[in-house]
Amino acid sequence: MTDFKFGWWTTGRDQAAVNLFNTVWKAMEDHTITGSMAYVFCSRARGEGVFSDEIISLADKRGIPVETFSAVNFKPELRKQDRNHWRTEYHEKVYELIGKYNCSMAVLAGYMWVLSPEICAKVDAINLHPALPGGPTGTWQEVIWKLLEEQADKTGAMMHLVTPELDRGPAVTFFSFPIKGPEWQALWDEFLELRQKKDMEAIMKDPGEKLGLFKKIRQEGEKRELPLIVQTLGAMSRKEIVIHGGQLYDSHMNPISEPLDLSAQVNASIS
Repeated sequence: MTDFKFGWWTTGRDQAAVNLFNTVWKAMEDHTITGSMAYVFCSRARGEGVFSDEIISLADKRGIPVETFSAVNFKPELRKQDRNHWRTEYHEKVYELIGKYNCSMAVLAGYMWVLSPEICAKVDAINLHPALPGGPTGTWQEVIWKLLEEQADKTGAMMHLVTPELDRGPAVTFFSFPIKGPEWQALWDEFLELRQKKDMEAIMKDPGEKLGLFKKIRQEGEKRELPLIVQTLGAMSRKEIVIHGGQLYDSHMNPISEPLDLSAQVNASIS
Protein backbone atom coordinates (compact mmCIF):
# COMPACT_ATOMS: atom_id res chain seq x y z
CA MET A 1 0.00 0.00 0.00
CA THR A 2 1.39 3.38 -1.00
CA ASP A 3 1.85 6.10 1.57
CA PHE A 4 0.68 8.74 -0.92
CA LYS A 5 -2.04 10.95 0.51
CA PHE A 6 -3.48 14.31 -0.40
CA GLY A 7 -6.03 16.87 0.74
CA TRP A 8 -8.87 17.98 -1.52
CA TRP A 9 -9.64 21.72 -1.55
CA THR A 10 -12.84 22.91 -3.19
CA THR A 11 -15.38 25.69 -3.12
CA GLY A 12 -17.97 23.39 -4.67
CA ARG A 13 -19.36 26.10 -6.87
CA ASP A 14 -20.85 23.96 -9.64
CA GLN A 15 -21.58 20.48 -10.97
CA ALA A 16 -18.10 20.31 -12.51
CA ALA A 17 -16.61 20.35 -8.99
CA VAL A 18 -18.83 17.40 -8.03
CA ASN A 19 -17.90 15.52 -11.21
CA LEU A 20 -14.20 16.07 -10.55
CA PHE A 21 -14.50 14.74 -7.01
CA ASN A 22 -16.36 11.64 -8.21
CA THR A 23 -13.91 11.05 -11.08
CA VAL A 24 -10.91 11.07 -8.77
CA TRP A 25 -12.69 8.87 -6.23
CA LYS A 26 -13.50 6.34 -8.97
CA ALA A 27 -9.84 6.37 -10.06
CA MET A 28 -8.86 5.58 -6.48
CA GLU A 29 -11.35 2.70 -6.40
CA ASP A 30 -9.95 1.17 -9.60
CA HIS A 31 -6.35 1.79 -8.38
CA THR A 32 -5.39 4.20 -11.15
CA ILE A 33 -4.53 6.31 -8.12
CA THR A 34 -3.10 4.26 -5.26
CA GLY A 35 -3.32 6.31 -2.12
CA SER A 36 -5.77 8.08 0.13
CA MET A 37 -7.64 11.35 0.37
CA ALA A 38 -6.60 12.55 3.81
CA TYR A 39 -9.37 15.14 4.11
CA VAL A 40 -11.71 17.40 2.15
CA PHE A 41 -11.58 21.12 2.79
CA CYS A 42 -14.47 23.24 1.53
CA SER A 43 -14.42 27.05 1.55
CA ARG A 44 -18.18 27.02 1.99
CA ALA A 45 -19.94 26.04 5.19
CA ARG A 46 -22.49 23.26 5.30
CA GLY A 47 -25.76 24.62 3.96
CA GLU A 48 -24.08 27.38 1.96
CA GLY A 49 -24.42 25.82 -1.49
CA VAL A 50 -26.11 22.92 -3.25
CA PHE A 51 -22.98 21.57 -4.97
CA SER A 52 -20.66 22.10 -2.01
CA ASP A 53 -23.18 20.27 0.19
CA GLU A 54 -23.20 17.40 -2.30
CA ILE A 55 -19.41 17.06 -2.15
CA ILE A 56 -19.48 17.23 1.64
CA SER A 57 -22.18 14.53 1.72
CA LEU A 58 -20.22 12.30 -0.66
CA ALA A 59 -17.09 12.68 1.48
CA ASP A 60 -19.06 11.92 4.65
CA LYS A 61 -20.49 8.74 3.09
CA ARG A 62 -17.02 7.62 2.02
CA GLY A 63 -15.54 8.21 5.45
CA ILE A 64 -13.30 11.10 4.42
CA PRO A 65 -12.82 13.75 7.13
CA VAL A 66 -14.37 17.08 6.10
CA GLU A 67 -13.36 20.56 7.20
CA THR A 68 -15.41 23.60 6.21
CA PHE A 69 -14.80 27.30 6.68
CA SER A 70 -16.83 29.92 4.85
CA ALA A 71 -14.61 32.35 2.98
CA VAL A 72 -17.51 34.63 2.05
CA ASN A 73 -18.56 35.03 5.68
CA PHE A 74 -15.05 35.53 7.07
CA LYS A 75 -14.36 39.24 7.75
CA PRO A 76 -16.09 40.58 4.61
CA GLU A 77 -15.14 44.18 5.44
CA LEU A 78 -11.46 43.29 5.64
CA ARG A 79 -11.75 41.42 2.34
CA LYS A 80 -13.05 44.62 0.71
CA GLN A 81 -10.44 46.87 2.31
CA ASP A 82 -7.28 44.77 2.10
CA ARG A 83 -7.58 41.55 0.10
CA ASN A 84 -3.97 40.47 0.77
CA HIS A 85 -4.32 40.84 4.53
CA TRP A 86 -7.66 39.03 4.43
CA ARG A 87 -6.12 36.22 2.36
CA THR A 88 -3.38 35.74 4.96
CA GLU A 89 -5.81 35.71 7.90
CA TYR A 90 -8.26 33.39 6.17
CA HIS A 91 -5.65 30.81 5.27
CA GLU A 92 -4.17 30.95 8.77
CA LYS A 93 -7.57 29.74 9.98
CA VAL A 94 -7.69 27.12 7.23
CA TYR A 95 -4.29 25.78 8.25
CA GLU A 96 -5.48 25.47 11.84
CA LEU A 97 -8.16 23.12 10.52
CA ILE A 98 -6.08 21.00 8.13
CA GLY A 99 -2.67 21.00 9.83
CA LYS A 100 -3.68 18.11 12.10
CA TYR A 101 -3.83 15.74 9.11
CA ASN A 102 -0.06 15.93 8.64
CA CYS A 103 -0.55 16.04 4.88
CA SER A 104 1.44 18.65 2.97
CA MET A 105 -0.03 17.74 -0.44
CA ALA A 106 -3.25 19.44 -1.59
CA VAL A 107 -5.20 19.39 -4.84
CA LEU A 108 -7.11 22.57 -5.64
CA ALA A 109 -10.25 21.29 -7.33
CA GLY A 110 -12.58 24.14 -8.13
CA TYR A 111 -11.15 26.15 -5.23
CA MET A 112 -12.01 29.75 -6.02
CA TRP A 113 -9.68 31.68 -3.68
CA VAL A 114 -6.09 32.75 -4.29
CA LEU A 115 -3.73 31.23 -1.70
CA SER A 116 -1.68 33.41 0.59
CA PRO A 117 2.13 33.31 0.37
CA GLU A 118 2.19 31.88 3.89
CA ILE A 119 -0.02 28.89 3.07
CA CYS A 120 1.94 28.27 -0.14
CA ALA A 121 5.02 27.83 2.04
CA LYS A 122 3.26 25.23 4.21
CA VAL A 123 1.26 23.26 1.64
CA ASP A 124 2.38 21.82 -1.70
CA ALA A 125 -0.80 22.66 -3.59
CA ILE A 126 -1.31 21.79 -7.25
CA ASN A 127 -3.87 23.22 -9.63
CA LEU A 128 -4.95 22.82 -13.23
CA HIS A 129 -4.15 25.59 -15.71
CA PRO A 130 -5.48 25.23 -19.28
CA ALA A 131 -2.25 26.08 -21.09
CA LEU A 132 1.12 24.52 -21.75
CA PRO A 133 4.06 25.27 -19.41
CA GLY A 134 5.24 28.77 -20.27
CA GLY A 135 2.01 29.43 -22.15
CA PRO A 136 -0.63 32.13 -21.64
CA THR A 137 -2.01 32.90 -18.19
CA GLY A 138 -5.59 33.76 -17.33
CA THR A 139 -8.92 32.01 -17.80
CA TRP A 140 -9.39 29.29 -20.41
CA GLN A 141 -11.14 31.87 -22.59
CA GLU A 142 -8.20 34.27 -22.36
CA VAL A 143 -5.78 31.43 -23.13
CA ILE A 144 -7.63 30.42 -26.30
CA TRP A 145 -7.88 33.98 -27.64
CA LYS A 146 -4.15 34.37 -27.07
CA LEU A 147 -3.47 31.12 -28.97
CA LEU A 148 -5.53 32.38 -31.90
CA GLU A 149 -3.84 35.77 -31.87
CA GLU A 150 -0.41 34.11 -31.93
CA GLN A 151 -1.56 31.44 -34.44
CA ALA A 152 -0.04 28.78 -32.17
CA ASP A 153 0.72 25.27 -33.45
CA LYS A 154 -0.28 23.41 -30.28
CA THR A 155 -1.79 23.80 -26.86
CA GLY A 156 -2.57 21.69 -23.81
CA ALA A 157 -2.90 22.00 -20.06
CA MET A 158 -0.71 21.53 -17.02
CA MET A 159 -0.90 20.74 -13.37
CA HIS A 160 1.34 23.22 -11.61
CA LEU A 161 2.51 24.06 -8.13
CA VAL A 162 0.50 26.92 -6.71
CA THR A 163 2.47 30.04 -5.84
CA PRO A 164 1.37 33.57 -4.90
CA GLU A 165 1.97 34.52 -8.55
CA LEU A 166 -1.19 33.40 -10.34
CA ASP A 167 -0.73 30.61 -12.93
CA ARG A 168 3.09 30.90 -12.80
CA GLY A 169 4.04 28.11 -10.43
CA PRO A 170 6.36 25.39 -11.75
CA ALA A 171 4.62 22.83 -13.98
CA VAL A 172 4.40 19.32 -12.51
CA THR A 173 2.74 17.50 -15.40
CA PHE A 174 1.18 18.42 -18.73
CA PHE A 175 -0.40 17.20 -21.93
CA SER A 176 -0.21 18.73 -25.38
CA PHE A 177 -2.04 18.33 -28.67
CA PRO A 178 -1.66 19.97 -32.10
CA ILE A 179 -4.14 22.62 -33.21
CA LYS A 180 -2.89 22.69 -36.79
CA GLY A 181 -3.04 20.05 -39.50
CA PRO A 182 -5.61 18.66 -41.95
CA GLU A 183 -8.51 18.39 -39.50
CA TRP A 184 -7.93 21.97 -38.32
CA GLN A 185 -7.24 23.67 -41.65
CA ALA A 186 -10.82 24.70 -42.53
CA LEU A 187 -11.29 26.24 -39.08
CA TRP A 188 -8.03 28.19 -39.37
CA ASP A 189 -9.03 29.37 -42.87
CA GLU A 190 -12.32 30.67 -41.47
CA PHE A 191 -10.55 32.50 -38.65
CA LEU A 192 -7.83 34.00 -40.86
CA GLU A 193 -10.43 35.22 -43.33
CA LEU A 194 -12.20 36.97 -40.45
CA ARG A 195 -8.88 38.33 -39.22
CA GLN A 196 -8.38 40.15 -42.54
CA LYS A 197 -11.65 42.00 -41.95
CA LYS A 198 -11.64 42.53 -38.19
CA ASP A 199 -9.22 43.06 -35.34
CA MET A 200 -9.08 40.55 -32.48
CA GLU A 201 -11.24 42.68 -30.18
CA ALA A 202 -14.04 42.71 -32.76
CA ILE A 203 -13.78 38.94 -33.34
CA MET A 204 -13.94 38.34 -29.60
CA LYS A 205 -17.30 40.12 -29.60
CA ASP A 206 -18.69 38.64 -32.81
CA PRO A 207 -18.70 35.70 -33.39
CA GLY A 208 -16.97 35.42 -30.02
CA GLU A 209 -16.93 31.96 -28.46
CA LYS A 210 -19.16 30.67 -31.29
CA LEU A 211 -16.14 30.79 -33.60
CA GLY A 212 -15.52 27.26 -34.89
CA LEU A 213 -11.81 27.26 -34.12
CA PHE A 214 -12.39 28.59 -30.60
CA LYS A 215 -14.98 25.88 -29.90
CA LYS A 216 -12.80 23.08 -31.28
CA ILE A 217 -9.78 24.08 -29.17
CA ARG A 218 -11.96 24.22 -26.07
CA GLN A 219 -13.58 20.84 -26.75
CA GLU A 220 -10.25 19.08 -27.31
CA GLY A 221 -8.70 20.64 -24.22
CA GLU A 222 -11.66 20.13 -21.92
CA LYS A 223 -12.05 16.41 -22.58
CA ARG A 224 -8.39 15.90 -21.57
CA GLU A 225 -8.41 17.97 -18.38
CA LEU A 226 -10.03 15.47 -16.01
CA PRO A 227 -7.79 12.68 -17.30
CA LEU A 228 -4.75 14.89 -16.66
CA ILE A 229 -5.73 15.37 -13.02
CA VAL A 230 -6.30 11.63 -12.59
CA GLN A 231 -3.09 10.67 -14.39
CA THR A 232 -1.10 13.24 -12.40
CA LEU A 233 -2.29 11.85 -9.08
CA GLY A 234 -1.67 8.33 -10.39
CA ALA A 235 1.91 9.22 -11.35
CA MET A 236 2.47 10.83 -7.96
CA SER A 237 1.04 7.81 -6.15
CA ARG A 238 3.53 5.61 -8.04
CA LYS A 239 6.31 8.10 -7.22
CA GLU A 240 7.03 8.76 -10.88
CA ILE A 241 7.16 12.37 -9.78
CA VAL A 242 7.47 13.56 -6.18
CA ILE A 243 6.69 17.00 -4.76
CA HIS A 244 8.41 17.95 -1.54
CA GLY A 245 8.90 21.43 -0.14
CA GLY A 246 7.87 23.08 -3.38
CA GLN A 247 10.42 21.13 -5.44
CA LEU A 248 10.08 18.31 -7.98
CA TYR A 249 11.96 15.02 -7.63
CA ASP A 250 12.13 11.67 -9.41
CA SER A 251 11.50 8.34 -7.69
CA HIS A 252 15.06 8.36 -6.30
CA MET A 253 14.58 11.87 -4.89
CA ASN A 254 16.89 13.41 -7.46
CA PRO A 255 15.79 16.97 -8.29
CA ILE A 256 14.22 17.37 -11.72
CA SER A 257 13.62 20.54 -13.68
CA GLU A 258 11.20 19.32 -16.35
CA PRO A 259 7.50 18.50 -15.84
CA LEU A 260 6.25 15.01 -16.64
CA ASP A 261 4.66 14.72 -20.11
CA LEU A 262 1.47 12.68 -19.70
CA SER A 263 0.13 13.25 -23.23
CA ALA A 264 0.25 9.56 -24.14
CA GLN A 265 -1.55 8.45 -20.97
CA VAL A 266 -4.17 11.19 -21.29
CA ASN A 267 -4.84 10.42 -24.94
CA ALA A 268 -5.08 6.70 -24.19
CA SER A 269 -7.66 7.34 -21.48
CA ILE A 270 -9.97 9.26 -23.83
CA SER A 271 -9.61 7.01 -26.87
